[in-house]
Amino acid sequence: MATSTLESGVGVLDKASLLLGVLEAGPASLSRLVSATGLKRPTVHRLVLALERLRLLARDTQGRFVLGPRLGLMAAKVRADHLAAVAEPVLCELRDQTGASARLFRRRGRTRVCVAEAVAPGNPAVRDRTPMGVPLPMNAGPVSQVLLAWERPEELYEGLRGAMFTASTLSGVRRQGWAHSVGGREHGIAAVAAPVRGPSGRVVAALSVSGPAARMPSAQGRDLVSSLVDAAVRLSRVADR
Repeated sequence: MATSTLESGVGVLDKASLLLGVLEAGPASLSRLVSATGLKRPTVHRLVLALERLRLLARDTQGRFVLGPRLGLMAAKVRADHLAAVAEPVLCELRDQTGASARLFRRRGRTRVCVAEAVAPGNPAVRDRTPMGVPLPMNAGPVSQVLLAWERPEELYEGLRGAMFTASTLSGVRRQGWAHSVGGREHGIAAVAAPVRGPSGRVVAALSVSGPAARMPSAQGRDLVSSLVDAAVRLSRVADR
């Protein structure tokens, strides 16, 4: 049997780890998994079916086994925590440059969650309210548009169900690289958002600046957008580590 440098001493876990290790290199058939691990075919068959039920494995269009979506979600959460931990200085600088509240959002299934923020002082009568850590709907606003615009087609069109924006809107977001709205999430609030990308180039978060529309009359102004995009690029570099 093939050996791994990482072993727990728990047989079934070590066997599952062997299988996952083979699949790190790409899709593999059942026969390929048997030959690469040295495990017996019935054992491999039993383990891959169990891992598939747990969404730790999936299958491609040719029926080969691949790493499953749950692993990607776990990795995304690790990156999200990392981003949230290191985002504060970037958010504070962005807030000071723009005079608007700066926030970092992550997608959680069909919701978006603010994971870090630097809030600008403002008139309490017109307040930009975004509760930290609370799942919010993905049906409106530039943050939702940014988090959806670069998704796979099936995810994108599923996200458009009940949304207050269209596929054409998302096409425009992809073309210009950022999104903008006034009153999209909350009346009287203007916001601009840009993507934060992970190691593979996939959008892993959305960075936004927002505030009362009366104080952001030029929300699409060159300086504000430039500051936002520059900050998003800086966070993307951190996400690559």
